[in-house]
This record gives sequence, structure tokens and C-alpha cells, in this order.
Amino acid sequence: MSDSSSGKPSHREQPQRMRALLELLASMRFAIALLTIICIASVIGTVLKQHEPSVNYVNQFGPFWAELFLALKLNAVYSAWWFLLILTFLVTSTTLCLLRHTPKYMADLRNYKEDIREQSLKAFHHKAQAALNEQPQAAAQRIGGILARSGWKVKLQERETPAGKGYMLAAKAGAANKLGYIAAHSAIVMICIGGLLDGDMVVRAQMWLGGKTPYTGAGRISDVPPEHRLSLRNPTYRGNLMVAEGTQAGTAILNQSDGVLLQELPFSVELKKFVVEYYDTGMPKLFASDVIIHDKETGEQLEKRIEVNHPASYKGIEIYQSSFDDGGSQVKLRAVPFTAGGEAFEVEGYIGSATELMRAGSSKPADVMTLEFTELRTINVENFSGQKNANAAVDVRKVDLRSSIESRLGGGHKTAKPQELRNIGPSIGYKLRDASGQAREYQNYMSPVDFGDGVSMFLLGVRENPSEAFRYLRIPADDQGSMQGFMRMRAALQDPGMREEAVRRYAKQAVPAEREDLREALTQSALRAVNLFAGSGKLVNGVPDGGLQAIGQFMEANVPEAERERASEVLIRILNGVLYDLAQLSREKAGLKPLEAGEQTLGFMTQSVFALSDAQFYPAPMAFMMEDFKQVQASVFQVARAPGKNIVYLGCLFLIIGVFAMLYIRDRRLWIWVAPQGDAAQATMALSSNRKIMDTDREFDNLKQKLLATSAAAASPTERSV
Repeated sequence: MSDSSSGKPSHREQPQRMRALLELLASMRFAIALLTIICIASVIGTVLKQHEPSVNYVNQFGPFWAELFLALKLNAVYSAWWFLLILTFLVTSTTLCLLRHTPKYMADLRNYKEDIREQSLKAFHHKAQAALNEQPQAAAQRIGGILARSGWKVKLQERETPAGKGYMLAAKAGAANKLGYIAAHSAIVMICIGGLLDGDMVVRAQMWLGGKTPYTGAGRISDVPPEHRLSLRNPTYRGNLMVAEGTQAGTAILNQSDGVLLQELPFSVELKKFVVEYYDTGMPKLFASDVIIHDKETGEQLEKRIEVNHPASYKGIEIYQSSFDDGGSQVKLRAVPFTAGGEAFEVEGYIGSATELMRAGSSKPADVMTLEFTELRTINVENFSGQKNANAAVDVRKVDLRSSIESRLGGGHKTAKPQELRNIGPSIGYKLRDASGQAREYQNYMSPVDFGDGVSMFLLGVRENPSEAFRYLRIPADDQGSMQGFMRMRAALQDPGMREEAVRRYAKQAVPAEREDLREALTQSALRAVNLFAGSGKLVNGVPDGGLQAIGQFMEANVPEAERERASEVLIRILNGVLYDLAQLSREKAGLKPLEAGEQTLGFMTQSVFALSDAQFYPAPMAFMMEDFKQVQASVFQVARAPGKNIVYLGCLFLIIGVFAMLYIRDRRLWIWVAPQGDAAQATMALSSNRKIMDTDREFDNLKQKLLATSAAAASPTERSV
């Protein structure tokens, strides 16, 4: 009914609607629905990486799903407004449920229900009757004493009957079951409140009400404006603090889905030394940081050692060892040109920094490239086979180096080998970014790697985006353990004059002087093969027109299929001979002695042929090889002020007590009516329990035998249920 003049609910309807709303909020089905949503959200928050850059979600799921995830805040589930709202409703619902039922349960704990009618006892599931050879008062006192000694709480009520005085014994046991209900529901409230206090709710409130906004720029922490900083009075937060060796930091970073907030700390942490120990597999075994905590207010200094699972605590703030990072290591790189006429040069920088490079002889902005120093790894434990000719390695840190090498820029023999762990030394990671902002990622190993076939090879890795595995170009090391032999050979291959000279030398050695016609034919065939292999340096359909691929395409187009295999063997043999002479010619031009015939030279030439073919697919004009480095470690700490932690611990204790009480304690009520019957007494017994299980049946039988032991006749099967 509503007010006809205004259309508004009448005064009588408003309380009814309020009661209906309270009934809904305090109902079990509403709380279960909220818990279900929280469980689903928690699964999403566990499976989907949280607080990742937006571009990562686009790369992994595509633009549509990434936009949907960001709109629903699935990238930051635990700080999303709807998640905090659901937690708030769950706290409200459980609190209302407690307020609604706790008074009733507490009253029930004090009530023995001794006023029950004797006729009602015959309606219980567990019931029995017996005639006692005692007076009613004596029987009641005996039964009450037995129950009291057995742990029951008993209350005796005397009643007047037409036959004389009767006695109603009301007993109860397992009342803690109802306390378990109260404890379990209180635990949910405490855990949710603790979670809200230690979550992002307080930080979000400062953003909504205090004008704080996430910072999305870059630069020094000291230059960040105040609207992106949280004060020392902030009661709860959880952030990251990165400290390089020999430096100190006192501002934590709180990651948000759309930027970061800065949290001022009442102290600064100085990292004296970072210690990391490794297993044989290359996985870290121990992180430890020797730090000095500097109090900003008093100037007090406190030395601490922080390890994983062994945090330090100062002024109510916990400092956890989270991980480690590079603290700005200094590296010295040497550029190895892959293009004809390119010159080598050196460049220095720090991990995390960048420098601009200009193409030689150009001043156009389009020819500017940015070299970003991204990663220095001093230990690379890989999985190698122990058999000969093992061209495989597996990165135990989830980078599948073996697969990357076997599917590298060219072909090669691939054979599975048994496991052998080996540290192959430092590597440098960097990005080359062009003027349009597009970048490729590179990883080059400092030292050549011996794969067990007698030829060590430099590994030059490249990938288009972080979701891919690295593909590796393998360059064989020369007799001096460097890349110079291969690079001289590649430069000679790119020089038409040196190719022709190498072909003449090969033909002269292969054919006697008296067979001038045959030598001329071999010269033309060899020159065609080496020119095909060298290519023109141009792209055909986005693919270089040289290498072994070009020779294969030539054979398919010009040689009948029946003769193709034999012709290919002859052409490859000629190519190998010319390339050998080309290598000797490049050494001669450099003033070095010729290569000596043997297994080592044969292995070097075999791998050089593959590398020369693959190098045409290398997507950069140069490779940067690390010459020297000076490592600086950094420790990443998680700093947390969590006032709700103790509330959560208390809630967990209550939850354990409550669940144990509800599952393992049965609430039982027992009534025995002892009435006079002639010179003796008649007893009627009934038992109720909150759970119908076989233990209740056995307990009732035991009670009947103990309490009605002096009965003249046992209860008939129709008077009890077992």
C-alpha cells in the first residue's frame, strides 16, 4: 500500500521493507552467495597475474579480452572496488547473523528446558520406558548423580501428580557446539576485517577522499609531487623497496593498476652486502641481506640480517626479503658489425640505462637506434648432454635453450642427450629500439660454449617479444677462442673480388692445368654456388636471398627431381671447398698463418657454413658482445605495516575452535520423567541430538542400561529406536 497522493511507500510498508532487507542480509543463502563470488574472484586473482603492465595482457589475451579485464579490474582483483564491497557486505551479513542468533544461543545455553511435558517425551526418536524398584525421589537422586558424574549438567524439577510427587530430570551436554557456531562466524568477521585493514581499502580511501593519485611518469623519487605520496601516518600498506649495495632507500613503492604510489617510511634501509647461494641446477638456494636500518627521527642505526622467511621488524613495520635484482651493474660492450664495411666500436653503460646510436654516415632521425641495457646474468647453468656432437642445452630457469638452439635461425643436427649441468658463464641482455619505438630483445653469452664436438660456439640470442623463447645464432670460435675468424670469413664472403679469388684457387687445386676446359666449367659452377650462398643482401618476400636456402631453391628450379640429390651433394662439396679457400684467403690478408688440416679445422668449417647461412637472418646490423662488467647487486624488500594481522591470527584461532566444536561436539538433551506407580516408580526417558548418527544410538543404549539398571522390565522394541 502506498500514499495515493504522492506514490511513496506508506509508513507501514517502510518497516516491512527494512525488515525484509535485514532478513536478506542476515540469511545464510546471501552469505553463501557472497562467499562463492569471493572464491571465484580469488581463483581469478591466483591464475591471472596481478598488477602487470597493460601491454602484457594485450600480448597474452588480445585487445578485446585485455580491455575487458582492465574494465572489470581483474588485473587487480584484491583491490578492486567490487571485491572490497563484497567483503564489506559479507562482514555486514555475518555480523547481522551473529546479532540475530547469538542471544538465542546464549539463552539456550542457560536453559535446561525442564518444563517439557511428560507426554511429549513419547514423540522423540530416542525414547524408552521402564519400571523402577525404587521410590521416585530415590530414583531421581540416583539417576541425577550418575549423570552428573558422567559430565552432564543436570537440573531437577519436582511436580505434583494425582499419584504423588513426580520428578523431571533435565540434563544437557555438548553445549559448546553452539559456542562453535558463534566462534566460526566471529572468525569470518575478524578475518574479513583484518583483510580489509591490511588490503588496499585504506589506500583506496585516501585516493578517493584525500586526493591521492597514482604516478605514471618516470624520474627520481625525490622529484615526485606530494599528491602521489602517502604520509608516515598511513596505518596500513604493503610495498616494495629496492636497495642497491652500498646505497640506502627510505621510500617504498606501492604498485597500482594504473601507476604507483610512494610511501614514506620512518627509516631508511642501507644494504651492506647481498648474499645469494645457488643449487647445482642454478636455482637460487639462499637470499640474505646484511642491512643497516637508519631511524630518520633519532638517527639510531640498527644492523640486521634479513633472509627469506626471516624478516626484520622495526616500529611495527615488517621488512621481508622478497627477491634480488641488478643494482646498476656497469658493462662494457663491443659492437661486432654484420654488414659489409661496418666498423667495430665499444660502448659502456649501466643496467637499466640506455644510449642512442646513429648509423654511420647518416644524420637522419630514422637511422637513430636506442641501445637499452636490460640484464646482466653472471651465472647461467644449462643442461648439456655428455655425448659427442651434442648441440643442445636447456636453461633450467624455464628458458628452453636447447629448443631455442635446435630451432635457431638455421638448420642443424638435433639429437636428445642425457643431462649434464654446466655453468657457461655470464651473458648480457639488451634491446635495440628503432626510431618508431619497435624493439627486439637480445641475449649474448660472453664466452664461447663447448657443446662436446670439439668446436666452441658463441651464442647470440634474439626474440621479437617477451612471450617467445630466444632463437640462437651459433658462431664458431676460431683457434684463438674469438669470433674474429668467422667475422673475417663473413667479410670476405661479402666481397665479390675475394669470392672470385677463392673460386680460382679452388678450381686450380681441384683440376689439373691440362684440363683447362674442365677447370673453366668448375670455376663457373663454383662461382655461381658461392654467389648464391652470399646473396645480394636484399630481401625477397621479407626473406634474405642467400644462404643454404638459396641453393636449395636454385636446385628445385633448375635440376630435375631424379638428379637433384646427386647434384646437391656435388654443389655443396664445391661450396665447402670454396669457403675453405675463402677462409684461408681471409687469414692471409690479415697476416695470419693458414689453417692446419685436422678435426678441429673441419669442425670449425662445418659450423661456419651453418653460421654464414644463418647470419643472413640475423635482424640487426651488429651484435653487442660483453667485454667486461662490474656487478652491483640489489635487494628487493617487501615492507608491510599490517595492523590487521593479529586480528586475522585471532580469527584463524576462532575458526579452528569453531569448526572443531561444530564437527566433533554433539549438542545433546536428555529428559527423564520419574513418576510414582504404586510402591515403586515408572521412568520415561528421551534423548535429542543435533545430529542423527550411530554414536547417538549407541550413547542412548548405554544411558538406558546405566540409568534404568534397576528396572523390572526393559523397554519393548516399539518404545525405542536404534
